Amino acid sequence: MVINCLNIFRRGLHTSSARLQVIQSATPTKRICIVGAGPAGFYAAQLILKQLDNCVVDVVEKLPVPFGLVRFGVAPDHPEVKNVINTFTKTAEHPRLRYFGNISLGTDVSLRELRDRYHAVLLTYGADQDRQLELENEQLDNVISARKFVAWYNGLPGAENLAPDLSGRDVTIVGQGNVAVDVARMLLSPLDALKTTDTTEYALEALSRSQVERVHLVGRRGPLQAAFTIKELREMLKLPNVDTRWRTEDFSGIDMQLDKLQRPRKRLTELMLKSLKEQGRSSGSKQFLPIFLRAPKAIAPGEMEFSVTELQQEAAVPTSSTERLPSHLILRSIGYKSTCVDTGINFDTRRGRVHNIDGRILKDDATGEVDPGLYVAGWLGTGPTGVIVTTMNGAFAVAKTMCDDINTNALDTSSVKPGYDVDGKRVVTWDGWQRINDFESAAGKANGKPREKIVNIEEMLRVAGV
Repeated sequence: MVINCLNIFRRGLHTSSARLQVIQSATPTKRICIVGAGPAGFYAAQLILKQLDNCVVDVVEKLPVPFGLVRFGVAPDHPEVKNVINTFTKTAEHPRLRYFGNISLGTDVSLRELRDRYHAVLLTYGADQDRQLELENEQLDNVISARKFVAWYNGLPGAENLAPDLSGRDVTIVGQGNVAVDVARMLLSPLDALKTTDTTEYALEALSRSQVERVHLVGRRGPLQAAFTIKELREMLKLPNVDTRWRTEDFSGIDMQLDKLQRPRKRLTELMLKSLKEQGRSSGSKQFLPIFLRAPKAIAPGEMEFSVTELQQEAAVPTSSTERLPSHLILRSIGYKSTCVDTGINFDTRRGRVHNIDGRILKDDATGEVDPGLYVAGWLGTGPTGVIVTTMNGAFAVAKTMCDDINTNALDTSSVKPGYDVDGKRVVTWDGWQRINDFESAAGKANGKPREKIVNIEEMLRVAGV
């Protein structure tokens, strides 16, 4: 076994070395660096490699492992969504793409260094922070972000120590997007259904001891403004041993507005109304409780207070009425925001994203002057909106903009650029990632799972051979 592992390791090093030699011998005239190996980064790389013949694309990623939110954000029981990894892998194995994992912008390399070494730099490192409720007691141990909870059960390095308290009956999720519904489904799903997914073993063990019976999903606005999609709602309605309980008063007059709705919203609303009409016909030991027209007001031990809201031109306006919900655990799911990891980035701290116009990063906000050769795609540029398809379309658009700028000579690519210097750095190549992937797949297979993720970075580096 040891000899086989050594042979695989040596073959990987040989393959990686040969690949670098092929790239270097081609003496490309255009070098492009993409910072971030999530969906936006890979989709952009795919189009750039297709449209620019004489170029090399280097992908720099903070973690040793690629795929970003596809690996760490997509729910474990949605393996079909993760199939996009197959497309990303084909892109990564392109002879003119190099992957540099375990390299963090702003720590291991500066934006200035990258700009000196590449003709163009595309930032796609995503949104890794969550928005706050800005309420007193929000720092209590029983108040955590849905983002961190998702990272916990998905095995993001550093999240394994979250230890959410699942000993209480009631969980309140503030927010009604797909992430909020994913979290609710994970809390209410039968454990046997999760054991065959890539949910981390420590999360499965914690969920096996969970005493959670009711999950409140609370939103400021009404059913017509719910941010979750029909697919996620259908999955919740089909969960065994779980009753979905709507509040009849939340749907007053909603059926009269159906004909005015666009098709996706109409279908979602019809499903909610159908479920409302049928509720009570079955019984389960657990409950999913969507609640509309409530705005967070206060947090106290064991409960949360909400202001009753009313819609005024689709805006939720608090009234003088309030409601308290039992809340042993509170999960905040009201949106993500990005951070500025390098002083060279023109960052909008208020909106939590990079100043840009159509993916071109601005040098001067007042005049709208762009910074030639510097681009942004994904949530870092747009804010946390849409699903993977939205990210794909946005990344393709920015990548086309980059190619157009190069092909029209709006961006000068005549000088020779050296690309990233890996000397002395613990860099995980694509072959190193493949060793991690093989290790995780084998560990998962032993437990009847697609993979068992390594959650410790040092362990990842050891397996990768760096």
